[in-house]
Amino acid sequence: MSDYIIRGMAADKQVRFFAANTKDLVEKARRIHNTSPIATAALGRLMTGTAMMGSMCKNDSDVITLQIQCSGPIGGLTVTADSKANVKGYVNNPDVMLPPSKEGKLDVGKALDLGVLTVIKDIGLKEPYSGQTHLVSGEIAEDLTYYFAASEQIPTSVALGVLMNKDNTVRQAGGFIIQMMPFAKEETISQIEENLKNITSVTDHLKKGETPEQILEILLGNLGLEITDTMPTRFYCNCSKERVEKAVISVGKKEIQDMIDEGKDIEVKCHFCNTAYKYTVDELKDILKRCKR
Repeated sequence: MSDYIIRGMAADKQVRFFAANTKDLVEKARRIHNTSPIATAALGRLMTGTAMMGSMCKNDSDVITLQIQCSGPIGGLTVTADSKANVKGYVNNPDVMLPPSKEGKLDVGKALDLGVLTVIKDIGLKEPYSGQTHLVSGEIAEDLTYYFAASEQIPTSVALGVLMNKDNTVRQAGGFIIQMMPFAKEETISQIEENLKNITSVTDHLKKGETPEQILEILLGNLGLEITDTMPTRFYCNCSKERVEKAVISVGKKEIQDMIDEGKDIEVKCHFCNTAYKYTVDELKDILKRCKR
């Protein structure tokens, strides 16, 4: 199992945790979208966080989508994951380039700048649940930490990281989410805060060859760490010609008729995986018949 998520509890179930290694899925996203290093880092962080949040879902059919709308040059990001931690995503401007931050790192916060994070959970109810918070730093991990505290009232620590090679491929990627249960004791929270000081950054630890299990040992080893589950995570898009057809239908009868009148086949690309689907003039005529407006 190359990319995976571990889940479990600690401190007599006062704490639940998720940790992930996501190098391969982030590299696959980079190849598919041909992202710049800073866009790879931003998308990789959000995909890692969303994959872990997907693994929190209870039902097989549950889907979670994280959208960032922002004023920075990256233009926004959209990532979706299911309960099996299949994840897909894209950035609005994959070519964004910026100088390094003062610390000499990829300046993801500057690439996003001001904006909002929207979390949409489709868990089989009549309407999907939607929560929204402002970006606090644009660095994504801090923004997710704030989202959990403000929108779901769950004290949470989120860390996410993507490390690039000199040839702009992905060297390491991963992260963790630690959450306090409502009955967590003050001394447990204090101990975790103390342990968090021993983590420099996720990528520093992954770079040393440490696994998500070893990182969690540093964070929760003195609190009765219990890993309950390990699951694979991967970049996976469930698009199909039939699904993409819905996007064609959504443009409306007049636009489809215009395409037919031009007499040329059209090509529609999936945002998430860049797969191109061709529709002939005859297929467009069939779509027009099924179009309601």
